[in-house]
Amino acid sequence: MIFKIRWFFDRKFRAACDYHKSVLKLLASRQDIMAPEEVTEIREKAADLKVLLRRSAPIGTINDSVNALESTVVSLIKPYPNSTLRDIFEVALVAIAIALAARTFLIQPMKIPTSSMQPTLYGVTGENLKESEGEEIPGFFTRVVDSWVYGIDYHHLVAQCDGELSAVEKPQTIFPFIKKQRYLIGGQWHTLWFPPTTLPVSGNSIDYQALIYSNVKLGQSFKKGEDVIKLKVKTGDHLFVNRLVYNFRKPRLGEIIIFETTGIDGLQQGTFYIKRLVGNEEDNVSIGDDRHLVVNGKRIDASDPHFEIIYGFDPSKSYTPNQYFGHVNFKTSGELRNRMRMVPGFEDETSIFKVRPKHVLAMGDNTMNSFDSRAWGDFERKKIIGRSGFVYWPISERWSWGYR
Repeated sequence: MIFKIRWFFDRKFRAACDYHKSVLKLLASRQDIMAPEEVTEIREKAADLKVLLRRSAPIGTINDSVNALESTVVSLIKPYPNSTLRDIFEVALVAIAIALAARTFLIQPMKIPTSSMQPTLYGVTGENLKESEGEEIPGFFTRVVDSWVYGIDYHHLVAQCDGELSAVEKPQTIFPFIKKQRYLIGGQWHTLWFPPTTLPVSGNSIDYQALIYSNVKLGQSFKKGEDVIKLKVKTGDHLFVNRLVYNFRKPRLGEIIIFETTGIDGLQQGTFYIKRLVGNEEDNVSIGDDRHLVVNGKRIDASDPHFEIIYGFDPSKSYTPNQYFGHVNFKTSGELRNRMRMVPGFEDETSIFKVRPKHVLAMGDNTMNSFDSRAWGDFERKKIIGRSGFVYWPISERWSWGYR
């Protein structure tokens, strides 16, 4: 009781107790590389201090014992060579371990590369400024702010001579994060710095995204001083994937899920897709000609959780790219002159797809421009790694915890 009272009220006594504990911890970490007699000497000095502490000896006597123990520790326990670098390395390893653990079990960053979930989540989009009357590329500081805050980049290439665009080189990295791409116009090479990038298509490493957005083709002629490329490119949304939630429950109808593609036939392997879950195991799913899902005989509409915006569209309005339009089957897409590839079960509203046990169905919100379960069917539920979480960049109207 006296020991506890003194420890609580006497700061010097408490410091001596803490020092005794720290010496024993230090000795435990170093005794494997010390001589037995050195370990014994330190333990004896530490035992002497412990006896004085337990007896609640006068603070002067305790300080003398602390000083004797300290002298012994300093003389016998040598510091590791390059101890500062060792400490930095240990801290870095701990930080990396924590980051990897968080990425594996809690959250994982992901970039939306395509337009299949628009307008809920945006992939990379481009605007051809050559077709936008009066819109010019802003100054340097405005471009920096647009790029770092809003994810907007500008790309401008002007013809330096008359001639045809006869060749395009693949982007080259000349320094970390610095790329260039060359265009051969009229026999003269033109350089575009920081060209827009996209996913490789069919193994083709040459990036033609700038040409596609600019509506430019090989063989096209240009006059000196004419804009070849004048683009405004918005990066895809970056979000955190909630990897924790599905460890405690199954995914629910209408939630936006992220899943790995490895082992799913017809998909690019070794990557991640993001879609909206539209069918759980053993559900009977069909798509009505009115562009609404029917799950187990129930028509899904805007009153159902997670479908409030998807089915909030005006059925009298015609299709507009990147706007909510419900979901289309093969018949409806054909009527809109967009014959999409469909697996059996989505030909028309009378067709029904039966989801296999432990499998799910997923579709994109951009129904006319989404490669999803209508084309490659259901997949194993264990492929799901998490749920859509916080959109952390760029800053836009979608910057939030959005579970729409």
